[in-house]
Amino acid sequence: MQTGLYSYPATRRISYGTGFEEALARELDLEKARRVFVLASGTLARETGVVAQIEGVLGNRFAGVFARIGAHTPRVDVVAAANAARAAGADMILTIGGGSITDAAKMVCICLGNDVTDAAQLDAYSVKIGADGKTVRPSYKAPSVDSVIVPTTLSAGEFSATAGCTDTVRHVKEVFVQPKASPRTVILDPAVTVHTPEWLWLSTGIRAVDHAVEDLCSASAKPFSDGTSFHALRLLSRGLRAVKADPSNLVARLDCQLGSWMSIVGSSAGVEKGASHGIGHVLGGTAGVPHGYTSCVMLPHVMRFNLPVNAERQKLVSEALGRPGVPAADVLADLIAELGLPRTLREVNVKPELLDRIAEESMHDRWVHTNPRKIDGPAVVRELLDAAW
Repeated sequence: MQTGLYSYPATRRISYGTGFEEALARELDLEKARRVFVLASGTLARETGVVAQIEGVLGNRFAGVFARIGAHTPRVDVVAAANAARAAGADMILTIGGGSITDAAKMVCICLGNDVTDAAQLDAYSVKIGADGKTVRPSYKAPSVDSVIVPTTLSAGEFSATAGCTDTVRHVKEVFVQPKASPRTVILDPAVTVHTPEWLWLSTGIRAVDHAVEDLCSASAKPFSDGTSFHALRLLSRGLRAVKADPSNLVARLDCQLGSWMSIVGSSAGVEKGASHGIGHVLGGTAGVPHGYTSCVMLPHVMRFNLPVNAERQKLVSEALGRPGVPAADVLADLIAELGLPRTLREVNVKPELLDRIAEESMHDRWVHTNPRKIDGPAVVRELLDAAW
């Protein structure tokens, strides 16, 4: 008999298919915010009129904008943004941008709730994971302000309370978890995503595929997330192909956004992910590989490695992606190739001299220790990296 526990995230509302201006105006009426501080993608701020549209909706509630969050959410950028939001008297954080901006919103809210004004203070708040998998999760105050997220990519961080943030001194990406850091509202508007570069949209779509695949294949899979993960793969498979064929297809873009949402439900259900995510975190923080690309490169190889222990679960992946009977690793590799995305570490500019360090650092990521097939040391991770080379 199965047993389990599912906890719904703290997010109150998810708006989908409505223009972000209309959805934001509705949200402001509901939440009564008076000083809204905006975190924006630098590219969107410089090259589009999206931030001006947001200012128009906010009117005299606009408290300022910060558009200098780097890739992988550097600590120094987060704290600079938090200090600016504090000085502006912010009572809400609003984002427009991709996963680094989303994580920054959660981090800014944590900083505001805990009086963090210097990057070094964040040492006390990150999750610590030993090489043996032992985890120490510090407890600290909840955010003092809420966030509203308008995502423009598909990595799905907006649906969780977990944030990734990079210590650029040690070149390590760390995890921060505060249950009440989940955004108050997520606004999924396919029209605003047309500004997202194709490589970023498609690769973060594979990141969402990775969420769903590793949840379906997890040793701790749950019935609710099995259903959402299966549907996520169907939505993402058709949506990503359709956007590749026609970038102006807003119906397909919404399919991708809904698939991204469905892909992350397992995280709330306590489903443990595997080595594609675990190694991917290190490839991002240590080698500077974009999130989506880490999944493109690692996921098929991790699936082949895990096949001896979860072959029946992998059949669900092949079925959801419309190719029952074909090995899931091959189905995924074919999808990645069809979308024109990179498939090797060489293609994403990982230096060979970094591989041993990546293998060592990966043993400090929780998902490496929950991989369905046991990974008992850096040598095994190195084998996976060599396969992906």
